[in-house]
Amino acid sequence: MNRLSPTQWLGLAALAALAIALPFAFDPRGYGIRILCLALLFAAMAQAWNIVAGLANQISLGHAAFFGIGAYTSTLLLIHFGVSPWLGMVAAAVLGGIAALLISLPTMRLRGHYFALATLAFGEVMRVIGNSWGGLTGGPVGISVPFSQPNFVLLQFRETRSYYWLMLAALILVTLVFIAIKRSRLGYRLRAIKENADAAEVIGVDTTRTKIIAAVISGALTASLGTLYAQFQFFFDPDTVFGVASVSVRMAMIAIVGGIGTAAGPVLGAFFVIPLEEVANQVFSAQAAGLSQLVFGVLLILVILVEPRGFMAIGPRIKRLLGKGDR
Repeated sequence: MNRLSPTQWLGLAALAALAIALPFAFDPRGYGIRILCLALLFAAMAQAWNIVAGLANQISLGHAAFFGIGAYTSTLLLIHFGVSPWLGMVAAAVLGGIAALLISLPTMRLRGHYFALATLAFGEVMRVIGNSWGGLTGGPVGISVPFSQPNFVLLQFRETRSYYWLMLAALILVTLVFIAIKRSRLGYRLRAIKENADAAEVIGVDTTRTKIIAAVISGALTASLGTLYAQFQFFFDPDTVFGVASVSVRMAMIAIVGGIGTAAGPVLGAFFVIPLEEVANQVFSAQAAGLSQLVFGVLLILVILVEPRGFMAIGPRIKRLLGKGDR
């Protein structure tokens, strides 16, 4: 295990201080702080996705299923039984882990685009169920989180700034889980599978079991983040929380743009993709229908063309270029 140098620890401490103080530069109930909250939340979601996709190369396009399960679980428990969202988050994580286990048992033997398509189908099935089962989910009309006075137990706050720190804590926790897994025996097995699954089998790695464990952890974390989203937005519908483009693809895109398989990649990706998308919407949405999505998509394509391995690969590339220049 590589230990951090004193300079690296100092850098991390400065970064943590900046992250904690950052919301004081924004209106506590304004638009800017909401964008920061969403960036932190999607960074955490991409980090959870990164556990199974970044370490084992199992590219899932169905993580919206776990996210939606988490949002609906905690909200329905709060509406019908008055259960605190903190406990609802635990229940959401359990159900998300169970759902990940059930979908992983038949699909983890698949590889490449076959696995991606299978998970995509699972996410779409959950979206259809959410829209059809109106008596439970509210159907296409959606469902609202009961509003109350600011209350920590009910995860409701007077200022958006409080949600920022909550999202920041969630991102730190999920990132620590990712780092712990990456440095553990499970992480080494996952990376062996990523490099060559057949070779990993030969040396004694139970590839299916290893990938299922990673998928269950990833699904549970994603579901718990669905609870935070529900409490932050106060309203959602099946197309929002089970959406392929709005959730599953966005998770993958953020991790890939930032640097898949790395701890910092999803954070960098989220703080590039989410603000970029919002700026594109603000500047171009009134110009012509679909123009903001077109501009956003073109900019993302350019970024990926410049560095397919993500932002995390730019630093080493610059060092190599400078090294060649010195010679």
